[in-house]
Amino acid sequence: MKAAIIVLATALSIGGANAQTADSAAGATTDPHDYPTSARVDYVIGCMATNGQTQEVMERCSCSIDHIARTIPYNSFVQLETIRRMQDQPGERAMLFRGVGWVKDLQERFRLTQVEADLECFPQ
Repeated sequence: MKAAIIVLATALSIGGANAQTADSAAGATTDPHDYPTSARVDYVIGCMATNGQTQEVMERCSCSIDHIARTIPYNSFVQLETIRRMQDQPGERAMLFRGVGWVKDLQERFRLTQVEADLECFPQ
């Protein structure tokens, strides 16, 4: 169990260090909800890959990341992305990221935020 905590802490600190590097490269502000442009663009590109490559979809995907940025601090967003990458890895290390309570809570909070963003930005 102790090894699991060390691996988790190491992965999250690496993700945090990457976020700090991206923040400093982008001239970060002190606002925890101010996502770097590169993070927003990366999200929009992934969203467009899923929903279509049109101008309308780009605007809706931009709306979606704006909603997420208003709701979830950037540091938490980076932690989520790090956890997702680690869970996609094969083997025992990936299992360490699936059973942790606070990880599940963070993922559930993000899922709910995405649902809210979908309702706001992708009306039926």
